[in-house]
Amino acid sequence: MESKADLKDIAKLFLKLGIIGFGGPAAHIAMMQDEVVTKRKWLTEQHFLDLIGATNLIPGPNSTEMAIHIGHEKGGWKGLIVAGLCFILPAVIITGFFAYLYKQYGQVPEVQPFIYGIKPAIIAIILGAIFPLAKKSLKSTELIVIGLLVLLGSLFSINEIYLMFGAGFMALMLAYVRNNKQNNINSFLPLTFLQITNTTILSATNANLFWIFLKIGAILYGSGYVLFAFLDTELVSTGLLTRQQLIDAIAVGQFTPGPVFSSVTFIGYQINGLTGAIVSTIAIFLPSFVFVALLNPIVKKMRNSKLFSAFLDAVNVASVAIIVAVCFEMGKDTITDWRTILIAVLSISIAFGYKKLNSAFVVLGGSLIGYLLTLI
Repeated sequence: MESKADLKDIAKLFLKLGIIGFGGPAAHIAMMQDEVVTKRKWLTEQHFLDLIGATNLIPGPNSTEMAIHIGHEKGGWKGLIVAGLCFILPAVIITGFFAYLYKQYGQVPEVQPFIYGIKPAIIAIILGAIFPLAKKSLKSTELIVIGLLVLLGSLFSINEIYLMFGAGFMALMLAYVRNNKQNNINSFLPLTFLQITNTTILSATNANLFWIFLKIGAILYGSGYVLFAFLDTELVSTGLLTRQQLIDAIAVGQFTPGPVFSSVTFIGYQINGLTGAIVSTIAIFLPSFVFVALLNPIVKKMRNSKLFSAFLDAVNVASVAIIVAVCFEMGKDTITDWRTILIAVLSISIAFGYKKLNSAFVVLGGSLIGYLLTLI
């Protein structure tokens, strides 16, 4: 039996999860399962699993969308908004505080040794996060080939949006030809509205920030770490953000609880101050609320579609390939001497050897070792 929940209970739960939710989406969802299935019995195990499946069918951060789904199930439209905001706000507020400190003191020499050690540790964390994703997503020779093509395309700086949807539609067509059935492809036409052109950003206005983060939030499939591949293209390549600032934003995202997407608050603050942080945060999370509200009724039908499943499989593979390419580029900029090589090797060993260890400790360890090594 599933029990009722009022808005106060929903708010308390997701504020708690937003404050203690270190470790990324998988950890967040595990905590939610313990709270809403085992402890509170708000949902049955099967219902919870159905909602997990729903988050994999739509773009956006999985754990945030899971919170929104649960809120909607237990409190309707009000519950949807309350759960989402309560889960997101603690991370946004903490990240905003770090953004202020970074802008004030990030370039001060005394702080640099700590940031120096964080960068190679972040690469290790990302590699550790995508390794199980890669094993799970590479289900066939066809998907391996698609992944390699996307990896090459990404290394040659082809827009990540085109690579993601190109991979998806390639798999879609292959599945259609292979099945040789009269499936109604028109049901997939809404995806064409997500084709995004790569516009040139002329200035760091809030309107531009809103558009950049809104379109990323509307098309981002896969791990939250894919976000940084898009940001590299949209912000670093156009000169609005340095790659060092991007890496530091990832580090802040690891230090803070809640969704990885809260790093956007940090980035928006660096580009355009407090208003930039607010606008960027609203834009990146807005699509998640909209998608959960609109697509929930048709999720089951989408999950049962063989063609749509093929599309998602290819998008997941593309996500992994893009992340690998981004790690390669970050490594070229970051791992430049024996100190950073040592930190990277130690961090990778810990990330793969102690998978249950909170990633925040890897970041803290990298920071501390970086500081100590600079004293040598």
